[in-house]
Amino acid sequence: MAATRIFRGALALGALSLVASCVACSPVYVVKAGIAEVGILRARRPISRVLNDTTVDADTRAKLAYVVEARRFAASKFGIEVGDSYTTYTELDRDTLAMVVTAAYQDRLVPKTWWFPIVGRVPYKGHFSLKSALDEEADLQAEGYDTYVRPTAAFSTLGWFNDPVLSTALQTDEVEVVATVIHELSHQHLFVPGQVGFNESFATFVGRVGAARFFCSREGGGPDSVKCQRALARWRDYQRFSRFLDDFVEELESVYADDTLSFDEKVARRAPIFAEALEHFDRAVAPTFEAISFSGFRDTPLNNATLLSRIRYYNRLPAFDAFLLAHGGDLSAALYDLKARAQSVDDPFDLLPVVDEVPALGPALDFGPARQ
Repeated sequence: MAATRIFRGALALGALSLVASCVACSPVYVVKAGIAEVGILRARRPISRVLNDTTVDADTRAKLAYVVEARRFAASKFGIEVGDSYTTYTELDRDTLAMVVTAAYQDRLVPKTWWFPIVGRVPYKGHFSLKSALDEEADLQAEGYDTYVRPTAAFSTLGWFNDPVLSTALQTDEVEVVATVIHELSHQHLFVPGQVGFNESFATFVGRVGAARFFCSREGGGPDSVKCQRALARWRDYQRFSRFLDDFVEELESVYADDTLSFDEKVARRAPIFAEALEHFDRAVAPTFEAISFSGFRDTPLNNATLLSRIRYYNRLPAFDAFLLAHGGDLSAALYDLKARAQSVDDPFDLLPVVDEVPALGPALDFGPARQ
């Protein structure tokens, strides 16, 4: 799962020129991020050349061919303005792009945020060395925060630069490669400032449905192909996990919102809720998964920071699916509608229908055909 997480590369955009105006963030950090970003961009090679380079291993070239096709598919079928993003490739000398540090208050599901040039406040901070990330985590723990450090393999500069495909993003199978590319490109279609949870869950929805449409409709694939069925199963699993998180968070929020409880009482009362949620996950949720185990959730110590990192990407996914169905399964129309209205409301999640009942996960292509 970590391979599809986004480190917002835009944190480094213009870092060297904007550092003088960066009052609320660390100038040293911004410079380091900028230097790392420049290194990634300078190492880019056109994918067209890589595909014709027989010194590059066959698996890399095959997956880059999927990137080219997925990029074209996102533009022609979904109306996403892809620009020049993901037309180049950067080979990294490591298996992880960066380490992302997140933190949260112990008595509420509220993240600590950092301010950076261009993108403003974000609830995560990327480090290009493990030591730097762990040092920051230790400082945050000393301040009383819940913390989480995780790797990431992909990023988006929201169309500011010609984002390359990174070698770290090709370590998964073809379905994940396509889902990651469409996920990242969707940020260029719609990105609402200050709405990280919506932006990431929206991109998760577009990436997953987009990958299913890609493999279920492409020549040589089709509804009965292994990759189509795998992509669909993963989207169904994502919705199952999302529903589990929604219920879990609702119970936890009832404790955090109780003003009669002290800080210590809230922290004490969350412990049995965490334990019951994990037991429910093992007993009733995990056995329903078809293609993904979500082992990262189960194996990572549970606290508000690790929980928020999941909520950010899996918030109300069944509601996104219902929004798509309300548009006749036309993903292009659904994306256009969200883009037209999301910037004019306080909370773009309000644009989605309320899913009171757990919907049946119907037939493989029940979300409708891609626009021709």
